[in-house]
Amino acid sequence: MGVNAVALSGELREIEPLRHTPAGIPLLNFRLTHKSQQIEAGYKRQVDCEVNGIAIGEVAVAMARMQPGHAVNLEGFLNRKNRMSAQLILHVTKAQTLKETDHAKTGIEQG
Repeated sequence: MGVNAVALSGELREIEPLRHTPAGIPLLNFRLTHKSQQIEAGYKRQVDCEVNGIAIGEVAVAMARMQPGHAVNLEGFLNRKNRMSAQLILHVTKAQTLKETDHAKTGIEQG
């Protein structure tokens, strides 16, 4: 088994309405915009991308209270969108909202 861990900050762009699986588990799809400057091979590189994500369980309920435009720190892992797709999406296991006024963090972790 290999490592599959992602930590990403950004701004929530789209948040779909909270829905539930047939088993009653909360599920939320969203899109995150990430902008940063990274060092690659000793050179500065501008990063500007959008990532599709999904939150399940308590994290989905917490993220459903967030609004587009909120700055967040997300942790999770990558997986295929579904068995028939090669497209990757971020599965969130921890979400923290960053308040611009005091940069305080509030969040929930799925365990």
